[in-house]
Amino acid sequence: MSRAKIKRVEAPLNVAGNPAVTGTEFLLAMVEAHHTSRNGNVIKMNSAVKAQEELLKIEQQIERLRSLEGQNDETRRQIEQLHDRVNDLRREVSSQFNAWQRTELARHPQRPYTLDYIERLFTSWSEIHGDRGFRDDPAIVCGMARFHGEEVIVVGQQKARDAKQRVYRNFGMPHPEGYRKALRVMKIAEKFKRPILTFVDTDGAYPGLHAEERGQGEAIAHNLREMARLEVPIIATVIGVGGSGGALAIAVADRVLMMENAVYSVISPEGCASIMWRDASKKDLAAQAMKITAKDLSELGCIDDIVPEPAGGAHADHALAAEFLDTALQKHLAEIKGQPVRALLESRYQKFRNMAQFFQVEA
Repeated sequence: MSRAKIKRVEAPLNVAGNPAVTGTEFLLAMVEAHHTSRNGNVIKMNSAVKAQEELLKIEQQIERLRSLEGQNDETRRQIEQLHDRVNDLRREVSSQFNAWQRTELARHPQRPYTLDYIERLFTSWSEIHGDRGFRDDPAIVCGMARFHGEEVIVVGQQKARDAKQRVYRNFGMPHPEGYRKALRVMKIAEKFKRPILTFVDTDGAYPGLHAEERGQGEAIAHNLREMARLEVPIIATVIGVGGSGGALAIAVADRVLMMENAVYSVISPEGCASIMWRDASKKDLAAQAMKITAKDLSELGCIDDIVPEPAGGAHADHALAAEFLDTALQKHLAEIKGQPVRALLESRYQKFRNMAQFFQVEA
């Protein structure tokens, strides 16, 4: 569907006779017809992301209709029906996403980042800066907060949406001082017996020369070892892209959660395709083979729970995505915070020790 067709609805809306409702319904019907196969309501894979974008624009038109004054009951009923149809179609499109399309959703620039969730999930947020060794790394945010009245420590990787902030946050790729800051703050959590909630969202640790000179690999390895020993409950949530050791460095936890459209992998699909086939354009095939989606990783036993997202993805409704995550965090924190320290550490050790064990069974 061309951009011009979407913009037609932006003309002045007139409720009398419901012409605006009719116009929006026509647009929705066009999307349904264009993105549905002739054999039934099966969304074509190669147009799913495009359908999501068009449905988001139509939903914005519906919201404008809702805000008009002087609507009668029939108009309101038709608007609600349109809204339900949009939600149904977005759920259907989402259910058909393959691994590469979920990777694109995980990278969506409007997807909620760590600070977006902190704003909606926590109160009394107080950020802590610096590693007490070199500098503060804005790619990782850490601090103290309250989660439903309980004191917790929050650690998360932070991306950005505009060019200036992306440079400031280094595109969400931490330097070694970022991981050292995270560990310093997690040690504070251990000292004061506060649960730790981490939010994973990075394409990987920064691979630059200066980061390597300052001990990037050692900083990550140190975090892995120390997080396995921390005597407080830890819950890690992959909210977007969980890339390689840069993600794992804050994800050694008692419970590992993933948002429905997040991905978690040792390398990007493009990187894998470049190595395996010497052709980055085979990224969709690589994404499928790597088993990087929440569903795949849950079946492999690498994560503990999948957090649902709003219809269309977390970027479509930040508030609702936060509500879903809030429910999951409350549930898992309640299950582990009462465990004795020795049992907690043993369970955490066994959790990671038992991953990726495969046995060949004779036929």
